Amino acid sequence: MSARTGQDLSTYGALWQQSVTDLPGFWRGVWDFFNLDAIAETPLAAGDSAVLADDSMPGAVWFPEVKLNYVDAILRHAGLPGEAIVGLDEDGNRCAITWAELPTRVGAVAHALREAGVGVGDVVAAYLPDLPETVIAFLATASLGAIWSGCGQDYAPEGAAGRLAQLDPKVLISAAGYRYNGRDIDKRAESVELASLLGENLTHIMVGDPGAHSVTRWSDIVADTDHLPEPLKVPFDHPLWVLFSSGTTGKPKGIVHGHGGVVLEHLKAAAIQSDLTEQSVFFWQTALSWMMWNYQVAGLLVGARIITYSGSALYPDADRLWQIVEGERVTFFGTSPGQLQASRKGNLHPGTDHDLSSLTLLGSTGSTLAADLFDWVDDNVKAGLPISSISGGTDVVSAFAGGSTGVPVVAGELSTRYLGVALESWSPSGEPLVDEVGEMVITAPMPSMPVMFWNDHTGERYRNAYFTHTWEGEGPAKPVWRHGDWVTVTDRGSLVIHGRSDATLNRHGIRMGSADIYEIVEGIPEIAEAFVLGVDGPPGKYWMPLFVTLVPGAEFTDELTSRVASEVKQKLSPRHVPDEIVVAPGIPHTRTGKKLEVPVTAILAGRSEVNIDPKSVDDYALIDWYADQGRKHRW
Repeated sequence: MSARTGQDLSTYGALWQQSVTDLPGFWRGVWDFFNLDAIAETPLAAGDSAVLADDSMPGAVWFPEVKLNYVDAILRHAGLPGEAIVGLDEDGNRCAITWAELPTRVGAVAHALREAGVGVGDVVAAYLPDLPETVIAFLATASLGAIWSGCGQDYAPEGAAGRLAQLDPKVLISAAGYRYNGRDIDKRAESVELASLLGENLTHIMVGDPGAHSVTRWSDIVADTDHLPEPLKVPFDHPLWVLFSSGTTGKPKGIVHGHGGVVLEHLKAAAIQSDLTEQSVFFWQTALSWMMWNYQVAGLLVGARIITYSGSALYPDADRLWQIVEGERVTFFGTSPGQLQASRKGNLHPGTDHDLSSLTLLGSTGSTLAADLFDWVDDNVKAGLPISSISGGTDVVSAFAGGSTGVPVVAGELSTRYLGVALESWSPSGEPLVDEVGEMVITAPMPSMPVMFWNDHTGERYRNAYFTHTWEGEGPAKPVWRHGDWVTVTDRGSLVIHGRSDATLNRHGIRMGSADIYEIVEGIPEIAEAFVLGVDGPPGKYWMPLFVTLVPGAEFTDELTSRVASEVKQKLSPRHVPDEIVVAPGIPHTRTGKKLEVPVTAILAGRSEVNIDPKSVDDYALIDWYADQGRKHRW
């Protein structure tokens, strides 16, 4: 880009600025850097309109003449030596697929899908753990121009059908079961039940022993090594997969992403932002229902080895994942603040107890990573280890911001905005803010923004999800993507995420972020997790309870209550101190681990229109407990 602009782009800040000022130039640069002409039907034409023909949001038109296939971007690495995908489980069982084996595995499954009538635009549904077979099934689906959509087996059949049945799939691929928290979970009967909920003419393929159930065996399919994949070139925005929203505020929405946008965004995120190469080993502990599963597969785009893990991150304790990092010589380990918090509260010392010399980058997402956990990693995992705390989402199946090679890491912050992401913090009137809390907005399109929502023929649901926020005064001249987070963009270009803006704590006109409170409270040794809500009552009334769960063996005493309040007051402000602190039997989360601040706030306020899909919550019984707390509260 320096040659194109004549500017000095030697610093990250200058490169970021140019990447969002000249979108066609930046994304052409990404295309050329990764030699994507080699996998496209024809070389990319000259001119900015060949890259971005329309920059409207929603409705941006990227690479209008390009045809390619996501799978070609992976299979061009098939000549590499060694392993491409490694599968592990709780018991330490290990299997692997080499780069040399990858084409025949993908080809065999693609052939079976084709024989089952799967063609361009058809849907293949998955009900699977995080297995190497899951990756193969996805690649086989995508190679045909068919559409992939998956759901983890922690969902009951009815919950999975609430998502997958919307898509009218032709094939279901499930697993006979998996091991979790030290128990064997048999999913054969539930898989068959799900198949019956998805349609009468469905082909059902099962990984593992189906027992007495009459289904197609995965092992029979992959035993056929006579078929090589022939990925079909499809338009840039041809649907690759459908991911689903959490479903905590209504029926889960199917979010569709295209082949080309995902290839570009994931190559950028993996290779440029995270420095993954053919020598890397990439392990992000995840599940099929979470977009981080899709993000992890991106390691294959750069020729890295990826690690799949079927099991609990905390069984028998938080050390399990550190054992994997050591045993597989992982270079980039992605985890959650919860696992890091459990490691700290379990008094683990991974850097002393394990050989982590291969580890060069630690990733974290799912919620804000508190500053004290940055310090814990430095002291107990590896001194000077870069931490990439990222923020993004299912919406773009990528990250908006996070760590990046060569950008300093500051505890409690996301190091920088990712290249090509025009992220700003805005005031209520739509003015950019620096060093002040505002709404996170994206002011220019990204290639991996949704192609559409499933069955949203007018585009109304898509527009309403991101583009219809009312700004004070005149507002912006063009629609911008409002993500729903409070964020501070510092004068150094780093970010601090303060929590969901649609779950704002707004006491006496002062807006506060829940994440700031969580960082303080969850740093207290006796507190396992915190949940703070701001509930509007009659005029002039506001209730801000803090619900907490305790670590095993801890007691909720008056001294602990006083200490929590004192810590919040001293480290934040008196306004941040909750009205009361209540020990809860648990904190309700989405299936991907996000706290249900918005719907539970509405429930505590007594709003009757709240519509939570029980299958979208990790422990729906907790909802009744919180509803009871709201009824007990008296204004």
